[in-house]
Amino acid sequence: MYNHKYELEHICSYNVGLQLPPEAIGPVAEGLRLNVYLTGGEVSGPKLRGKVLAVGADWGTVRTDGVFVLDVRATIETHDQALIYTSYSGIIDTGPDGYQMVLGGGLPPDGTPFRITPRYQTAHPAYQWLNRLVCVGIGEIHPSVPEVRYDIYAIR
Repeated sequence: MYNHKYELEHICSYNVGLQLPPEAIGPVAEGLRLNVYLTGGEVSGPKLRGKVLAVGADWGTVRTDGVFVLDVRATIETHDQALIYTSYSGIIDTGPDGYQMVLGGGLPPDGTPFRITPRYQTAHPAYQWLNRLVCVGIGEIHPSVPEVRYDIYAIR
């Protein structure tokens, strides 16, 4: 083990509304393909404040082992009107029966955790530091609301 030094810096937290039920493309070779459209949300934190715009979606796939592979793209508008594109992958482990549950129209229970690796892109001078970050996100899905909630950390 090399024991490289690192620290996590909290960048922001956000919640994003989901349009449910998902749009089901259906079973494909990789699993069950679903589109979950975003309805907007709030961004707050020490480094970033604003809103998630009601554009974008998760073009995800639930594998036959119950792992939901996320493929999200969205836009954040900061409190001072900067636009920031975000994209991320990640996973939600819906359990060994998750594929069959989602195939039958079910959703994971509230509080099901997930992990993401977001990237950010912007041309706005005040936020170009985001273009250089490697981040991790810790989140939960809450279908009853319906929304997802994240805490985003830069790895320093």
